[in-house]
Amino acid sequence: MQQARIARFEKVSYDQFETDWMKQFPDDPAEKIRGIYDAIKLPRRATSASAGYDFFLPGPVRLAPGESILVPTGIRVKMDPAWVLCCFPRSGLGFKFRMQLDNTVGIIDADYYGSDNEGHMLCKFTCDSRNGKGITLNAGDAFMQAIFLPYGLTEDDDVTDVRNGGFGSTG
Repeated sequence: MQQARIARFEKVSYDQFETDWMKQFPDDPAEKIRGIYDAIKLPRRATSASAGYDFFLPGPVRLAPGESILVPTGIRVKMDPAWVLCCFPRSGLGFKFRMQLDNTVGIIDADYYGSDNEGHMLCKFTCDSRNGKGITLNAGDAFMQAIFLPYGLTEDDDVTDVRNGGFGSTG
């Protein structure tokens, strides 16, 4: 069976990435940020039977147990309207380090693509290790996986509002 081709991953503009990166890492010089941006890898599946698209860290991360970080991925996704992208931590990171996405499951709606921030996907995650193990990941390491899922509407749905923004933008 051939799967439907319903989306395309893209990089956000350099200006958007730099703005979001500087909010998290204000001491990084412009030339370092440019190098990070240029090295961003688009999400991809590891095998032909993989459901999830791996997201790769744009820069190194080191978290002690209980620490969190907000990572600007540099990625946005354009997808057909009847689909949603659900984001999860990589299974192995969850198993070994209790890595958790701080919003449990990230939900990326199709209309997020056109938001003021270009639909830039930021990921906040925590090392919730109970055995004292921290997480050390390098730039380019897969840290999150995302799966496209179709969704339906109720028969009496008549919503016409339009999104502009990310977290909390719809109330």
